[in-house]
Amino acid sequence: MLQIHSYWAYLVLLVLILAVGNSLLGLVKKKSFTDKDLRLALFTLILSHFQLLIGFVVYFNQGWHKNIGAMMSDSAGRLLALEHPLTMIIAIALITIGWSKHKKKTEDAAKFKTIFTFYAIALFLILLRIPWSNWFDF
Repeated sequence: MLQIHSYWAYLVLLVLILAVGNSLLGLVKKKSFTDKDLRLALFTLILSHFQLLIGFVVYFNQGWHKNIGAMMSDSAGRLLALEHPLTMIIAIALITIGWSKHKKKTEDAAKFKTIFTFYAIALFLILLRIPWSNWFDF
């Protein structure tokens, strides 16, 4: 499961970057919010939620939740046991909020702006707390 979580992370990151770039481009160029834009944002939402579920399985299979007190003294352990999971939950919550809020908007620019804002903050958080030292160790 850890390997699936690691490989799936590449896909989530790629699609999230595409969604952020697409929404920024749509906002700057004042494009119409089309079905393509909707599908990209929705695909990002679905993939990120699936990644979160895989992450929960990995987290509880690794037993990090049982040893969290001992892992707090080690920065790498703290990253894996607390910082990474908590930050990813927040990031995926932001993606979900962005998706939900964009549906209520009636103007195309507002839809692009909402997707861009929430997805970009989520992307920043994800990049901030990826365990880069383990990124290629699967």
